[in-house]
Amino acid sequence: MVETRIDGVPAGTWLTPYAAVLRSRIRAQRSYRLSFASEVFSAFLIGIVEFAEVWVIFHQVRVLGGLDMDAALLLFGLSNTGFALAQVLVGHLDSLPTLIRQGTLDAYHLRPQPLLLQLITGDISLRRLARAAVAIVVLGIGLVRNDIDWSLGAFTLLAVTLVTGILLFAGIFVCAAGLQFYLIDGAELTNSFTYGGSFAAMQPASVFPTPLKLLFGFAIPVAFTAYLPTIALLGLPGPELLPAWLAWLAPLAALWVWAVAFWLWRSGTRHYQGGGG
Repeated sequence: MVETRIDGVPAGTWLTPYAAVLRSRIRAQRSYRLSFASEVFSAFLIGIVEFAEVWVIFHQVRVLGGLDMDAALLLFGLSNTGFALAQVLVGHLDSLPTLIRQGTLDAYHLRPQPLLLQLITGDISLRRLARAAVAIVVLGIGLVRNDIDWSLGAFTLLAVTLVTGILLFAGIFVCAAGLQFYLIDGAELTNSFTYGGSFAAMQPASVFPTPLKLLFGFAIPVAFTAYLPTIALLGLPGPELLPAWLAWLAPLAALWVWAVAFWLWRSGTRHYQGGGG
């Protein structure tokens, strides 16, 4: 018996429609090669500019928040790798306000699949992989330049950090999307948590005042994506409220974010009454 497959996925499985849509989006982006190349180059420049900001700061200050330039490379690489890959996977949820205003979102409700999964798999921004590539290269340099005791625990912590970093930032994107059902035109507000959270994750949390340590350490726990793993890998004690051993609790931080994300999404979709068109 020959098994029918669509886009590499067995036909008839629940993954089939999502795989077909993703495949079509990827083909569409690659159809206009010059436009695609310019978008990839733009995303690459964004990654370079973000790294340049960190390089300029540590080139002038040398040590900031107990971290030197080599440690900053590790911090930047971990934070931006998690954020950039999460942005590739779910960053297009930023377009939700447009779908709501135009009434396009109503069409998604007619399909027999979960709304959130439809939106996540409805597009994928390949150009953002260029930004992720910059972060991965910097991360590799940071891992080489720092004196890390490569025990089994260190390898495990690095793997856990990379996975939970992507999940945590993805959860923040979903939180922002859930709020859009109430705000509609509040993208600027929610961007302060998504892109602002990414910027905060690149900074040594030890320089933050106590309110910001509580905000970015526990309420919006981006410190678990890079800062806490960085000081744990380097054997640094960490500041008050954010000791290095908390790095091992990154999965709990990701679970917390996703719990809030699902609650906001469920609340938002119940609040939504249609485009009105």
